[in-house]
Amino acid sequence: MGCCSSASSAAQSSKREWKPLEDRSCTDIPWLLLFILFCIGMGFICGFSVATGAAARLVSGYDSYGNICGQKNAKLEAIPNSGMDHTHRKYVFFLDPCNLDLINRKIKSVALCVAACPRQELKTLSDVQKFAEINGSALCSYSLKPSEYTTSSKAPVLCPKLPVPASAPIPFFHRCAPVNISCYAKFAEALITFVSDNSVLHRLISGVMTSKEIILGLCLLSLVLSMILMVIIRYISRILVWILTILVILGSLGGTGVLWWLYAKQRKSPKEAVIPEQLQIAEDNLRALLIYAIAATVFTVILFLIMLVMRKRVALTIALFHVAGKVFIHLPLLVFQPFWTFFALVLFWVYWIMTLLFLGTTGSAVQNDQGFVEFRVSGPLQYMWWYHVVGLIWISEFILACQQMTVAGAVVTYYFTRDKRNLPFAPILASVNRLIRYHLGTVAKGSFIITLVKIPRMILMYIHSQLKGKENACARCVLKSCICCLWCLEKCLNYLNQNAYTATAINSTNFCTSAKDAFVILVENALRVAAINTVGDFMLFLGKVLIVCSTVAHCFLSIYEMVVDVLFLCFAIDTKYNDGSPGREFYMDKVLMEFVENSRKAMKEAGKGGVADARELKPMASGASSA
Repeated sequence: MGCCSSASSAAQSSKREWKPLEDRSCTDIPWLLLFILFCIGMGFICGFSVATGAAARLVSGYDSYGNICGQKNAKLEAIPNSGMDHTHRKYVFFLDPCNLDLINRKIKSVALCVAACPRQELKTLSDVQKFAEINGSALCSYSLKPSEYTTSSKAPVLCPKLPVPASAPIPFFHRCAPVNISCYAKFAEALITFVSDNSVLHRLISGVMTSKEIILGLCLLSLVLSMILMVIIRYISRILVWILTILVILGSLGGTGVLWWLYAKQRKSPKEAVIPEQLQIAEDNLRALLIYAIAATVFTVILFLIMLVMRKRVALTIALFHVAGKVFIHLPLLVFQPFWTFFALVLFWVYWIMTLLFLGTTGSAVQNDQGFVEFRVSGPLQYMWWYHVVGLIWISEFILACQQMTVAGAVVTYYFTRDKRNLPFAPILASVNRLIRYHLGTVAKGSFIITLVKIPRMILMYIHSQLKGKENACARCVLKSCICCLWCLEKCLNYLNQNAYTATAINSTNFCTSAKDAFVILVENALRVAAINTVGDFMLFLGKVLIVCSTVAHCFLSIYEMVVDVLFLCFAIDTKYNDGSPGREFYMDKVLMEFVENSRKAMKEAGKGGVADARELKPMASGASSA
């Protein structure tokens, strides 16, 4: 890229000052074009599903005989009870709304079109009959008259399962939804039969519907508490780091001591007092205590050694946290970045779900084994939903990657601006502008790599859920191992991508070059990275735990974590191209300068030990020239 040559020449000349962010050129243009073509394909699926799908079946609903509720229907060949006039029956009612076969994506219950939903629980067939007489809404099969509800021998089969739960119509979708929360969560999936099994959806729907006001209040509270925690971390980061370190070591020593004490006490207890039936249990408990005590001892020793090795590198973590606090003071809009990202994700997810629902309304009427009507898709359309699912993952990851690139660009602008009074009016908006003008292709490529890893993992998770209880132990172990390996790979790639976006924001290099440069600097500064990602992340984790006791704060404090990671990469690059001499002054904050000066003094005093520590800090040796 064009900007890379200028950065290279600046790095090679000791008389010229290296000036990041001055040259910009578009990166990964082919990937941007590929992403645009993919989005056009998503739009084609949306238009095709809307044009060919039966929107009336989606909005108004239909019964088990193919009749759309709220209108006159044409007769379907060889299907009884089809072609009925449901002009006055506008709501879909399921005889057993909670009886859903989620694995096969089928509703086991018979669906009928009714004039009104039962607002109160109906405990007997007499209550069902009375409801039909008063409201003119027959809740039993079309072949059974209301007067026969209590006399016909077929009534237990043709009428709804008793007791009939109280229900209310869903706005815009004309389905009678049970008021009972546990049943309502499953019923939401019955809006259309083109929904796969997802236990998370059950919990999400029930939780949101019952406590949406509380969730909104807690989100606002979490924002306030997160901002307070950010301020606290800035001013007491040094004390907080050492307090947490000491507490972790003491807690580990205390836990190990308690386990050994319990083991010794259990071992000395007389075995004669134990009845024979419980003797084996006592021996198993003793063996388990020994294993736990040994494992705790090993963990404590390793933890102590890690703390011993990294004690000098904790100072950099403290300095970075201090500077991160200043970043949020100069760039307050960073705190609100999760809101914009969440808003963009919600808009896309709404579009995606609506398109999926329209895809589910396409197809021809087919009679199943029970004699009821299902709408099945044939031809190329049946494979479009795979494309649609890939689009869900790729575009969602693309939106999240845009947030990472935006945050990285804003923090990079702050770091490499010597006079903070000369910062752009809104660095976040300036970063968004650079992202749109130059780096959308890089973001598209990085998010696609995550998608390539996420899709196989999701497929394996789906296979595992489908085979639950059927596969043997070996197959279960292999599946779980593959899922775990892909999860670890995804986390590693996410971390590398984030640093690659930072390198792109600085040097305007393409994704592969930036990823390589970021990887090199992370490897060469492995111990410092480990210190930041253990001590620093542990501090933020405790902050999340503290706030999550009453709210949800992950998205806000994750921005703080991202800022710290970007600052570290900027600091490493700064020490590569500048040495503090006239014409090559550092860009870094005074706190980081103090850390550098203290490190230099320690290097002089330590002799050879200082050389080893100096070799560790090697930022982007080929960061500018490799592109």
